[in-house]
Amino acid sequence: MEPKPSALAIDLMLQFADLTGLRGAGKPPRRYLWTDAFAVCNFLELFRLTQEKRYRDLALRLVEQVHQTLGRHREDDPRSGWISGLDEEEGKQHPTLGGLRIGKKLPELQPDEPVDERLEWDRDGQYYHYLTKWMHALNRVSRVTGDPACHRWGAELAKTAHSRFLYGPPGQQRMYWKMSIDLSRPLVPAMGQHDPLDGLVTCSELQAADGERTASPALDLGTTITDLALLCRGQNLVTDDPLGIGGLLFDASRMSQLRAGGHLAEVDLLAPVLEAAERGLEAFSVRSPLRLQPIYRLPFRELGLAIGLRAFGKMRPVIESNPDRFDPSLRKRTESLRRYEKFREPIENFWSEGENQKSERWLEHREINMVMLATSLESEGFLAI
Repeated sequence: MEPKPSALAIDLMLQFADLTGLRGAGKPPRRYLWTDAFAVCNFLELFRLTQEKRYRDLALRLVEQVHQTLGRHREDDPRSGWISGLDEEEGKQHPTLGGLRIGKKLPELQPDEPVDERLEWDRDGQYYHYLTKWMHALNRVSRVTGDPACHRWGAELAKTAHSRFLYGPPGQQRMYWKMSIDLSRPLVPAMGQHDPLDGLVTCSELQAADGERTASPALDLGTTITDLALLCRGQNLVTDDPLGIGGLLFDASRMSQLRAGGHLAEVDLLAPVLEAAERGLEAFSVRSPLRLQPIYRLPFRELGLAIGLRAFGKMRPVIESNPDRFDPSLRKRTESLRRYEKFREPIENFWSEGENQKSERWLEHREINMVMLATSLESEGFLAI
């Protein structure tokens, strides 16, 4: 029998559904792509653990709301309809073909406006690393429900992102960090530190799922994977940001699952990714931010690390039970990393406390914090591929 899901995780996800207009009448949907990607996986996990169809229905309703909201132009934009430019019916069939908006509060930077770096954090547009999270969520929906449409939407999104975010000649390509809503121009030209890696792993996940069905040439991501693998070479992955470290561990876990399943054999990035994660954890440990008061801490960034440590716990037995597919040195690396698993429980416990959820830092990003805490408490739906 499956264990019962955490009561707190259930409560957090149902609160999220009410707060953001996912359920209940009369409240317009308020969608944000990053949070919604985690939320879809959480609802799928609650469905797996309880077999209550209401959770599956919430996941599917959330997918529809995201596409209908973030796949279209903003209400305050003079443009209307699907951001892909497709007509109404065709857009419903291919809702991700133009990418998906972030869901930020402010309109995107206009071509004639001066750049304000602080303001840019609150402006709409498209982020590559948000798109990859949604690709992963769509693949999870396809896995759980058996609906091939969600996988197709994920692959179409991957192809669109590859064609618009990457630029430059083969072998010398770079990637924009943020693009305009219609993907016609970069808004932030710098490259995200982990965007190529996250894209490589996510596209490999989609490619593996396609191969397990009947591989479709139209959905083939081989060129995308090759380009992203080249882009990852020599990339400095080390960060002391807890959310970034958690992302590295999440990617490492998916890489181990893919390698164990006979995929991703031609890309040998697992060792450098784990090395970068360990160096980041060393720096994080020295800073000791978990001793600070709530006002000095960012819940969703810490919870990103907690989710990554859950992913690391999932990865270790995969490597240990498949010695023919992994270099022996990886076992030493995972043993060395185990000493940092101690951070996960204090993070989860701290942000599960009702008093700490009254803090300014929790309330200013309440929905993201709620959903990522729920992900950490019930992580399998997000961590599986």
